[in-house]
Amino acid sequence: MNVKSFKIPNIINRIVYRHFRKSKARRSFEFAHRLLSARINTPIPIAYMERRNLIGLKESYYASIHQEYDFTCRKLTDGSNHADTDNILRQFSRFCYKMHEIGIEFKDHSPGNTLIKKVGEGAYKFFLVDLNRMQFHNTMDIRLRMKTLSRLTRNIEVLRIITEEYASLSGHDPMQLFDLLWKYTGRFQGRFHRKQKIKRGVEMYIGSKLFSDSQSK
Repeated sequence: MNVKSFKIPNIINRIVYRHFRKSKARRSFEFAHRLLSARINTPIPIAYMERRNLIGLKESYYASIHQEYDFTCRKLTDGSNHADTDNILRQFSRFCYKMHEIGIEFKDHSPGNTLIKKVGEGAYKFFLVDLNRMQFHNTMDIRLRMKTLSRLTRNIEVLRIITEEYASLSGHDPMQLFDLLWKYTGRFQGRFHRKQKIKRGVEMYIGSKLFSDSQSK
């Protein structure tokens, strides 16, 4: 069994999660059931638990059955050499296409959130994890579909394989899909690195401030 403990929310979100929005743990539990009902693989959900106080939500936990896997999607996107990379990426692209066709928007589709298990010669299964950020639609246009894949990687060759296979299924031009995905990938990477730069700046300022205060005592 795997148990995910979500970090204690700030005071505003404690109130929000108590009165206006479902907790991350509850969303993970409910979304897992929706995925399985749609025949999209994810570790089997067991339960979720919430602890509250007078202010609101304090802690939340989500439990699922431990899923055996061989590696995550990160191994295919970080430049590591895998003998079957092209085949796995094409199967992964078909997995994403199936998910998009039934209107599932996985908003946290980072490379570590897809578990991959080999189930036969040249055959693989994909399992989604970290499910609390999802949305369900009647239909998804091609821009939204490519946007959901923009967190995967900046590896051009990986994105070319994914979009080439996706185009063969969707009937879109592969170059147009690649250009669209590359645009969204650039936007995501830009925001991500700006946030990291700000975070490092804040950490350096706090560190220097603490050091200065300790020296003045």
